[in-house]
Amino acid sequence: MHIRYRIIELPFKYPFTISKGTKTHQIIFQVELEWNGIRGYGEAPEIAYYNIPAKKMAEDLELKKKFVESFALTIPDRFWHFLHHLFPQNPFLVCAIDIAAWDLYGKIHKKPLYELFKADPEKMPVTDYSIGVDSSEAMVKKLEEKPWPVYKIKVGTEGDVERMRALRERTSAVLHVDANAGWSFEEDLSKIEELQHLGVELVEQPLEKDSWDKMAELKSISALPLFADESCVKESDVARCASSFHGINIKLTKCSGITPARRMITEARGLGLKIMVGCMNESAIGTAAIAHLGPLVDHLDADGPLLLLNDPVEGLLYKDAKLQLNDNYGLGIQVNNF
Repeated sequence: MHIRYRIIELPFKYPFTISKGTKTHQIIFQVELEWNGIRGYGEAPEIAYYNIPAKKMAEDLELKKKFVESFALTIPDRFWHFLHHLFPQNPFLVCAIDIAAWDLYGKIHKKPLYELFKADPEKMPVTDYSIGVDSSEAMVKKLEEKPWPVYKIKVGTEGDVERMRALRERTSAVLHVDANAGWSFEEDLSKIEELQHLGVELVEQPLEKDSWDKMAELKSISALPLFADESCVKESDVARCASSFHGINIKLTKCSGITPARRMITEARGLGLKIMVGCMNESAIGTAAIAHLGPLVDHLDADGPLLLLNDPVEGLLYKDAKLQLNDNYGLGIQVNNF
């Protein structure tokens, strides 16, 4: 195999704010794996609070590029295991290469990934549309510009409930909220009750990621389902989340790719957890990878391309708020001018 990479910077339509800060652009590390003229693509976004910049992904790959290229790809699962040990401190890089390996594998075997995963496109959940923290007026404007059946509303700052009331006055859509670990236990008790009255369906990561005991206590009294995000990074987190959350949000970039995400879905089902697969503002490459897992889960947060001003990747389509899986091989997308 041969591997190439590039780092691109894609602007958001609007500055995107969560409890951890604001972004105006998304930096993305993308890779291309080539074998006998067949090319597979993968990516991982740069996320500041995980301290793995795109430059670090490039540096680590350059140091061990010859080992990646010398691996004989048979099945992606074996390749992921090799990558996991080759880059033990860089799950984002492993994710990008793992996605590319699955895309390449699907193209070699002339199958779309959802067929390989035995995922029924008819069972694709609606994807939410995210609205970042802003003034009530600005958030209402964004909501009205994008009529959608499910919204994910970022919270975790002062005035959360007031902004949620303003949004509920303008829509009857399903509302999810994501605190990104921005609340305290005392806030949760009052806010969750208020949010239940506003018809909110679920709450993501209300407390800090290591607040396991407090989360278990909150789970026992919460009027709304609680989903782990920052508390569910890798495979070993799934079992621990079962006692403190009602569900988990699996993110390919954090867990290091499609390969471990599939195992996490299986384990979570066995533990009775609800499952969301979420995005980290990927372009259509990473979002297509999420899409092929969509029919296997309960909720989907795959709106990354919808939040970007432009996306250089073609072939990813939304219809009636659902990602459309086509019959093209691998990820089913087209990457131009790599």
